[in-house]
Amino acid sequence: MVDSLRIFRRMTMPDLIRVHRYQTLPEQEPKVLFFSGGSALNKISRVFKEYTHHSIHLVTPFDSGGSSARLRAEFDIPAVGDLRSRLMALADETVMGQPEVYALFTHRLSQNDSPEALKIQLQQLVSGQHPLIESIPNPMKALIQAQLAVTQARINESFDLRGASIGNLIIAGGYLNNFQQLDPIVFLFSRLVKTLGDVKTTVDASFHLGVELENGQVVLGQHNITGKETEALSSPIKKMWLNRGLRAVSPINQLIADDRKDAIESADLICYPPGSYYSSLLANLLSEGVGRAICQNPNPKVYLPNLGVDPEQQGLPIMERVKRLVNTVLADLGEEKPSFSALDYLLLDDAYDYGFVDIEALDRLGISVIKTSLISTKPNKYDERLVSVALLSCV
Repeated sequence: MVDSLRIFRRMTMPDLIRVHRYQTLPEQEPKVLFFSGGSALNKISRVFKEYTHHSIHLVTPFDSGGSSARLRAEFDIPAVGDLRSRLMALADETVMGQPEVYALFTHRLSQNDSPEALKIQLQQLVSGQHPLIESIPNPMKALIQAQLAVTQARINESFDLRGASIGNLIIAGGYLNNFQQLDPIVFLFSRLVKTLGDVKTTVDASFHLGVELENGQVVLGQHNITGKETEALSSPIKKMWLNRGLRAVSPINQLIADDRKDAIESADLICYPPGSYYSSLLANLLSEGVGRAICQNPNPKVYLPNLGVDPEQQGLPIMERVKRLVNTVLADLGEEKPSFSALDYLLLDDAYDYGFVDIEALDRLGISVIKTSLISTKPNKYDERLVSVALLSCV
């Protein structure tokens, strides 16, 4: 039996020499894993790919709002919008990439065109006569057309195409065309846009989110939780679970696949990044096996809290957010003692007011505070490069 050991080094923050080495050879540098759901991390991801081509992004497939909701209702599929947007954030934007495919994947149909006009545009895409697809060379063009044709054939006449993401329609067609599995089509299109990193859903399952509020109310559906598409919740969130459907409370869970488990256990750094606290961050940690895999990894785990106002965080000061994060990870272990920590570092901007940070309480939890410059010009907005440098200095 081989014992696992943790090796500690003196950390410099920011470690510009170390970071410069990563930037010089990004194709060889560290595996940093992010648990993130929505678009909050996309700008950071676009900078992060300059330093490493091996970042791992586990995104939530539980979105139930916007155009993703229409696709989910039509086909009972996992949400693909966040997956698609992260693939695009990590796409190779140099001359070695595929700018035509990138343009197609990021295009949305008009919100104002008539249903008939939108159906004509979809048909033009399927037939290869739309300007966005004409310039894509074969066999990529034919492959994309095939997936769009599946979506076109399966949607009903009343399906609302207004504002639909072409990338989402392509991925949905690939899902339907590959025995209701996301991984094959995500792998394929990662290659098409030359994604400089690895993007996957935490689980390949069509689940939804459910929460119970402090006042006893139950709310189902991510779109009803975030306070973005509906009014903010009437009471702080007490607990959250994965749910089967949106009509009734029906808790469900699923064990993560071996490749997700291996990615979490072998990451050189795990980051709990900014984003909607419950529906993006904690939701990613709910699937069976995630917490256990985190606690099997001896390498650093870093929490970078939100700035500004997150409706999901009402009633949650920074210390409570740290505790709930740790408890969510450890809940997966049951009575089992963790091999390694759930969280090692709380990464904070050195000038921003996060509220009271109890250093002694964090120390009892084995968590250290790192303060450095993370905000440059925009208040309540992290600077993407400063964050990238800080995280890579921890590896």
